Amino acid sequence: MRVVIAEDNVLLSGGLELLLTAKGFEVAAIAGDAPSFLAAVAEHRPDVTIVDVRLPPSFRDEGIHAAIRARRRNPGLPVLVLSQYVERQYAGELVSDGRGGVGYLLKDRVGRVSEFVDALRRVAAGGTVMDPDVIGQLLTRPAHDPIAALTPREREVLALMAEGHDNATIATRLVITDNAVHKHIGNIFTKLALSPTDTGHRRVLAVLHYLSREQPD
Repeated sequence: MRVVIAEDNVLLSGGLELLLTAKGFEVAAIAGDAPSFLAAVAEHRPDVTIVDVRLPPSFRDEGIHAAIRARRRNPGLPVLVLSQYVERQYAGELVSDGRGGVGYLLKDRVGRVSEFVDALRRVAAGGTVMDPDVIGQLLTRPAHDPIAALTPREREVLALMAEGHDNATIATRLVITDNAVHKHIGNIFTKLALSPTDTGHRRVLAVLHYLSREQPD
């Protein structure tokens, strides 16, 4: 699996390269700024990318802007944002095209190599993986939003779906049966008006609906 990394910290990018190579990935390029990243994506056509939010020269939001531009040029390009910061506006924009293949993890909360590698593989496969803190900053419950109609348990299930967990993991986390998880997900689809004929995967659409809101004051 071919990877392009956008990270200006040499120690971190070098560590990622060694880690991913040891896990069977091919690191096609490491870019230290946004233009180099976009050029590397165009040249190598990676299976997945890892992008830091803040890159030179201003170290503000060049990285995530570059990720958004890369996905516009290459629809469905899998992007895993790995950052110390939550850029709420751009995180929402990153997932808004509904194509999946998106992750947003916070560097200081990535505690296990196996979890990071698993998250990267899920993003490469078209999944959505979000750190709970990112979800918290994207979520809101407006008075007329269908999310507000979900029960507390349904919201818990949807939150775990947004983190990228499958039904079996959700059942284990919530100490409920697989059948109960399936029922809750069916209720979520119904309340969000996601019929089987909707374009796109209903699970992804439900997660995108969940992530498209802002945290209430």
